[in-house]
Amino acid sequence: MTTATTSGHGPLAGVRVLELAGIGPGPFAAMLLADLGADVVRVDRPGGTGLAIDPDYDVTNRNKRSVIIDLKAADGPARVLDLAARADILIEGNRPGVAERLGVGPGDCHARNPALVYGRMTGWGQDGPLADRAGHDIAYIALTGTLGMIGEPGRPPVVPANLLGDFAGGSLYLVVGVLAALHHARATGTGQVVDAAIVDGTSHLTAMIHGMTAAGGWQDRRGANLLDGGCPYYGTYETADGKYMAVGALEPQFYDRFLDLLGLPGFADARKDWTRWGELREAVAERFRGRTRDDWTAVFEGTDACVAPVLSLREAPHHPHLAARGTFTEHGGITQPAPAPRFSATPTAVRTGPARPGSGTADVARDWDAPELLKGPE
Repeated sequence: MTTATTSGHGPLAGVRVLELAGIGPGPFAAMLLADLGADVVRVDRPGGTGLAIDPDYDVTNRNKRSVIIDLKAADGPARVLDLAARADILIEGNRPGVAERLGVGPGDCHARNPALVYGRMTGWGQDGPLADRAGHDIAYIALTGTLGMIGEPGRPPVVPANLLGDFAGGSLYLVVGVLAALHHARATGTGQVVDAAIVDGTSHLTAMIHGMTAAGGWQDRRGANLLDGGCPYYGTYETADGKYMAVGALEPQFYDRFLDLLGLPGFADARKDWTRWGELREAVAERFRGRTRDDWTAVFEGTDACVAPVLSLREAPHHPHLAARGTFTEHGGITQPAPAPRFSATPTAVRTGPARPGSGTADVARDWDAPELLKGPE
C-alpha cells in the first residue's frame, strides 16, 4: 500500500499557537510545534526576548513568526488577548501569577476563547513550596534524583547540559500535554490549563528506574548499575588519540561479538560475574587505549557489537548514517537538527529561519485577521 503525501507543512498544519516569549524550554516546545506544521506566532517584548546571541542564530525560533507587543503598555494585554481569541494553543513560561498580573492569564484568555489550551512551562510547577522560587535546569533535576544518577562513584554528578530537565522533562512534556488537551478541546469545545513542570516531567522519565529499584534490580547510587556506567560493557572508553568509543554490548550475543572484535577471549564468563567487572574494565580500557578512535570505528563498523564512536556536535552531521537519513539539515547557513519525528503522509521541513523580533507583524495581522497589530502602541 502506498501512502499519499499532502502539500502541507506537517500534521499540525492549521493549528494556531501563540507563544509569549521566554527562553529555554518554552521556545523549544513552540519550535517543535512549529516544526510539526503549526502556525506559531511569538510575542516578543520591545527590544526582543531570547538567548544572548544574534537572533538570526536562535534556531529555537525557526518556522515561527514574531510580533512585538509591550505587555506593560496600556493596550498591550488587549492585543495579546485578541490573538489568544484566534489561537488554539497558548504557551507561556513566567513564574506563577505573572501572566495573571499582566492581564493575560488563563481566566482572561478563556473569557475570550473558552476552547483555548493554555500551556504553562515552569521548573517547579504552578503550586508547591518552591513554586515562586527562581531556578534553572540543574536545580530541578537535582531534586528529582536524576542528576544524582549520572556520573562516576565517588565523584560529583555530571551535568548533562540542559537537555534532561529543560528539554526532555520540560519541553517534550509540554508538547504532549497541549496536544492531548487540544484533542480534548476539539472534541468538547472546552479548553484547559496544562501545568508542565520540569520537576514532574523529569521525575516521570525515571519511571523504569523506580520500578527496578523497588524490585532490587537497581542500586540507588552512581556507577553501580547496568545502565549508569557501572557495567564495564556499557560505558565509554578513551582511545589512543584522546577521543572516545561508546560500548553498549548488553545482550549475550552482542557481548560475545564485542569481546571477539576487541581481542579479549578470556572474559566470556565475566558478563554475569560482577566480581570480575573491575578486571574486565581494565582490560577493555587497555585495549581501547592502544588504537585511535577511527581505527576502532573501522573494526566495529557493520557489526552487531553495539559499539560507536563518540562524536562532537560538529562531527555528528557528517556521520554516514545521519547524513543518509538527513538527520541534520542546513538552512540559512546554519547546520541544525532536522524536524523529528517523521511522517509518511504529512512530511515536515525547516521552512523558515529564526524569526527576528517583530518581522512577522504585517503577515500575522493579515493571516490572523488582527489589524490592530499594525497600530502603534498606546
